[in-house]
Amino acid sequence: MPAVMAPKLRVAMLQTELVWQDTAANLQALSRQLAAAPAADLLVLPEMFASGFSMDSARIAEHEPGPALNWLKQQAAHFQSAIAGSLAVRTADGHYVNRLYFVTPDGAVQSYDKRHLFRMAGEHQAYAAGQQRVIVNWQGWRILLQVCYDLRFPVFSRNLGDYDAIIYVANWPASRSRAWWLLLQARAIENQAYVFGCNRVGQDANGLNYRGDSLIVDYLGQPLAELAPEQSGILYAEADLAALQQFRQQFPAALDADAFELR
Repeated sequence: MPAVMAPKLRVAMLQTELVWQDTAANLQALSRQLAAAPAADLLVLPEMFASGFSMDSARIAEHEPGPALNWLKQQAAHFQSAIAGSLAVRTADGHYVNRLYFVTPDGAVQSYDKRHLFRMAGEHQAYAAGQQRVIVNWQGWRILLQVCYDLRFPVFSRNLGDYDAIIYVANWPASRSRAWWLLLQARAIENQAYVFGCNRVGQDANGLNYRGDSLIVDYLGQPLAELAPEQSGILYAEADLAALQQFRQQFPAALDADAFELR
């Protein structure tokens, strides 16, 4: 029998400005921009794509399912693609979380609540930290879900042989863009995985500037797609699972990794 080819994953990421605390305006703008996206298996939006990175959780958080989650389901069905992006969400027990959704065309929803909350902005006071590491399966790929500040904590994203790619959605300010750029590549290299890092552009109501620097990075740390700083647009690349698997076989660094557990 002929060998079964490992699937490629077509990834399109939207680097865009966000309207402060205005879900309707953001969903309308994002709908227009996604209409120009190339055919993809996975669409990725920035962190808190419906509001911007606001600590006014009581004002912006939506109950589940709310209008933004329903919109994600509509987009996934329309484009016949998985779509990922984070929202402020009020949980059934009354807590607020920064929740990254991964929605597939059949309406299935998986989610990850941001674990590392950005205390320098008071996120740890406005939102509850997630505890669970979440990996989703999509079209033969195993994908780890992560949000922004999680990028600085490599132990939590350590590849245990259980994923092939990482999604990082972010509102990462321009003042720390070098760290964003380098850490995305480091996570790809050390975990022998593709990394999809989607950041916003523009300025928020707190006067913070965002220059984007979104990247699709391969397992060697090589950027496959990027945009000019501060430019709105869509990044597109194909991730090759067969090439990744071959590299892991030829360079099995994971066999020499230190053994430890996250508690």
